Amino acid sequence: MRYQISGKQIDIGEALQTHVKEELGVSVKKYAERPTEAVVVFSRSAHEYVCEATVHLSTGLTAQAKAHQTEIYAAFDACCEKMEKQLRRYKRRLKDHHKDRSEPVEIYGGSSYILASETDSEENEPETLQPMIVAEMETKIPSLSVGEAVMQMEIAGAPVLVFRNESKKGLNVVYRREDGNIGWIDPQ
Repeated sequence: MRYQISGKQIDIGEALQTHVKEELGVSVKKYAERPTEAVVVFSRSAHEYVCEATVHLSTGLTAQAKAHQTEIYAAFDACCEKMEKQLRRYKRRLKDHHKDRSEPVEIYGGSSYILASETDSEENEPETLQPMIVAEMETKIPSLSVGEAVMQMEIAGAPVLVFRNESKKGLNVVYRREDGNIGWIDPQ
C-alpha cells in the first residue's frame, strides 16, 4: 500500500509516520484485502489536532474517516478506529461485490463546480442570471452498479454520488433522502 502522510502547517516526525504506516496498515488489511493507497493529513484546529484519512481500495471504493483530539497520536488512533469500524461494517458487502467484480472500477473524468450562494433578498435583483462560479475542478465519476454506488456513498459519508451505471451505461445519481431512505435517479 502506498502512503501519503502530511501535515498542514505542522511538522510530522518520522516516529509518527512509522506509527501511522504500521497501525493503519494492520487495521485496513484486516478488513480490506487489497488496499492501494492511503492519504493521511494532520492539521490543527484551535487546541485540537485533526487527523483525516482516506483509503483507496482495489475495488474502486474509497473509505474516509476524520477525528479530533488534544494529542496528535490520539487523533490518529481515533481516526484509525473509525476507519476500522467503517470497513468492518461493510466487510461482507465489500467481499460480495469483490467476488462479482473481476476488473477494477472504471473511472471517467468530469467537471465539478461550486456556485456562490445568493444572499440578496427579492427586492435586490441580481445583475445577471448567470451564477458566479467560486471553484472549478476535475472530479472522478466511477462506473459502478447501483448497490456499489449506495455502498460507496455510505462509506464516504456523502449526501449524493454521481456514477455511471454499469448495466445501462448512463449517468445516474444516488442520494440520501430527508426521510433517511436512499433515492436513485436513473434518467431515460
